[in-house]
Amino acid sequence: MAFVLHVPQAPEDQGSREPSPCEESEESELHFSFHQLIQEQSRGPGEDRLELPPRAPGPGAAGAAASHHQALQAPEPAAHSPATLRILASMPSRTIGRSRGAIISQFYNRTVRLRRRDSRPALRGLGRSARPSLRLYDLELDATALAEEEKRVLLVKELQGLPLAQRGHMLRGMPLSLAEKRCLREETRAPRRSRGRPGPLACCSRLRYACALALHDLGLALLAGLQALAPWHYALKRIGGQFGSSVLSYFLFLKTLLAFNVLLLLPLLAFLVGVQTAFPPAPRGPRPAFTGLELLTGGGCFTDTVMYYGHYSNGTLNQPCAGPPDGGQCAPEAASLPYNMPLAYLFTTGTAFFITCLTLVYSMSHSFGESYRVGSTLGAHAITVFCSWDHKVTQKWASRLQHDNIRTQLKELLAEWQLQGGRQSLCGRLRRAALLALVWLLCLGITLGCTVAVYTFSEHLIESPVRADREAALLALPLVVCLLNLGAPYLFRGLAALERHDSPVLEVYVAVCRNLILKMVTLGILCYHWLGRRVATLQGQCWEDFVGQELYRLTVLDFLFALLDTLCGELGWRLISERLGRGKPEFDIARNVLELIHGQTLAWLGVLFSPLLPAVQMVKLLLLFYVKKTSLLANCQAPRRPWLASHMSTVFISLLCFPSFLGAAIFLCYAVWQVKPSSLCGPFRGLDSMYEAGKVWVRRLERAGPRVSWLPWVHRYLVENTFPVYLLSALLLAIIYLNIQVVKGQREVISLLKEQISNEGEDKIFLINKLHSVCERKERSGAGRTQEVAVPPAGPADHREA
Repeated sequence: MAFVLHVPQAPEDQGSREPSPCEESEESELHFSFHQLIQEQSRGPGEDRLELPPRAPGPGAAGAAASHHQALQAPEPAAHSPATLRILASMPSRTIGRSRGAIISQFYNRTVRLRRRDSRPALRGLGRSARPSLRLYDLELDATALAEEEKRVLLVKELQGLPLAQRGHMLRGMPLSLAEKRCLREETRAPRRSRGRPGPLACCSRLRYACALALHDLGLALLAGLQALAPWHYALKRIGGQFGSSVLSYFLFLKTLLAFNVLLLLPLLAFLVGVQTAFPPAPRGPRPAFTGLELLTGGGCFTDTVMYYGHYSNGTLNQPCAGPPDGGQCAPEAASLPYNMPLAYLFTTGTAFFITCLTLVYSMSHSFGESYRVGSTLGAHAITVFCSWDHKVTQKWASRLQHDNIRTQLKELLAEWQLQGGRQSLCGRLRRAALLALVWLLCLGITLGCTVAVYTFSEHLIESPVRADREAALLALPLVVCLLNLGAPYLFRGLAALERHDSPVLEVYVAVCRNLILKMVTLGILCYHWLGRRVATLQGQCWEDFVGQELYRLTVLDFLFALLDTLCGELGWRLISERLGRGKPEFDIARNVLELIHGQTLAWLGVLFSPLLPAVQMVKLLLLFYVKKTSLLANCQAPRRPWLASHMSTVFISLLCFPSFLGAAIFLCYAVWQVKPSSLCGPFRGLDSMYEAGKVWVRRLERAGPRVSWLPWVHRYLVENTFPVYLLSALLLAIIYLNIQVVKGQREVISLLKEQISNEGEDKIFLINKLHSVCERKERSGAGRTQEVAVPPAGPADHREA
């Protein structure tokens, strides 16, 4: 005897079914399905039925018949009714992402809609007899598992019918584990079995499929190789994992400066250094022997080389023609547009500077957009905990590194969250303001003292000039400047310990501001010393070479003092701190970042007088990265108060752009337009200013012929005229303004989307409460009818007996 209990369709299947494109009214069907779902889920427990397999009659048959109407439902919490909880469990937000079967069903429906194949009807269009049944199966088999397996098989078939690229994109978008995706990928790659011997078409298909897989694997290998070739990829990950984003921002900024110098050096090498090396000028005198001191001073045998301005020619490097043997004139084709070195020197330097300016502005705007696009950090803790792990990591050292990185990120987020609370009283704020004012006055006094010392020493050098045979004495002024730049930040750091800022970010910003004021004022005094004083005293000499050598000496000594500070300062301070039991010191971000900005400013100031100075700066940055990384791992520890450096890169790029690059641009523009070049050396000898080279070239073009008559017009209306400069400045400001407005609009959109999400949550709560009240009313009405049927009314005989 067989017992048959019918099962209503599961809500997951109904919720996962999606209307086909050929249906006319999707909205009405959706409302009908939801109404049907509420009706089915609101039934009593006795109405849930199962389909049992046939069994032979025996002793267990009576027991099975007795349990025919027993409830099979598990106990539910008392907060909502069972019907409400079943409906809530059937919602897509509760199933997609949690249920593996729901994910497979959802993506199967998506692939069906994507292919739109008419040869196979949709699954929901099949009759009930064609659907899978649980007959002839044992009771232990789960209907959900069988439906999931069936959906999986259909999904594999649909994926096999898709193109290879579309199939990979679909698999990558599935919210499944890597093991599940790998299994699906292997099943879809399995060739279809065909009857009989495979024909030539099947062999070609397999060959094409194998070639596509080989090309795909080759592309992945090349991509992995390119990622491995990225400079300092593993080192930056290690630094970020152990020391946090604050220390990592210093090394990222160093990497950015290296890219800027490469971009600045390439046009100089192509159009100045390489061309002048191919056509060397006549030497100005005997070249002195190499003594080794030239590596520090930049003079000696380095003077008459492509390293400095004075070596470059002031004429055309390739002669128009050698002249006919009979003494006739050159042909016009041979004499057209020779390579003019003064013009190339001026325009190449200006173009390189302009490209650097555009790249710097773009980097600043991009960094600003990335840093300030999202103004709120709500939810960042949950995202870091649940979404930060990279499941593609398989090696032990990589997983350990990622573990340290996530732990450091959580420390930084929690530290930033804790700093948001806590306020001081009015008296405490007044005392703190007085202390801050006192510390700022002391720091400004130290800066003023350093400035006066540099100015006094530079004036002393002008009054008592150094003889030519005492080349080592030229290091005096750079040595004094580097000593002041090394000692003053330590005084600032000692005074900052009295302030005791609550926020480590504010402490770093204040230190950066004080060091920036010191270094910019010192560089301003040096620029006045070079262009305002040295030009007048070196009229009979090549003053451009002297300025280039001064900037070279400052760059080299700045690097040597950085090494000295790293070896003696950080290492010595670590030994002292460990002996006192305080542990390793922290990495001073503000002082090290300002050293980078100071060195880059020197490279920009000297590019006109020493075209190879960016190459020296590149070597300095490369060595400095490895020295600082080794010292950081050996002598420093992670910040005791972790903090999130979300805007650090933006602040560093902004400081590099406005005080540093803008000051260097003003210095070079003044040197090009106002200062008279030397009459003994360089490509601009004999001219009133470097800018006069453009006018001389235009006059030559006017006499060259009508074929190049458009070039003087371009120079007259685009170079000499100030309107294009104002137009470019206006366009640049407009672009910056538009970027700011775009970021502002993105913030507003994000706030509106957050408000919309909150409103939708309130709507769901409202609908759930309404559904709960409907279910409670149905249960109360059903319970009342049951009591009325169970308790019969009292008869007249009962009243008489009472």
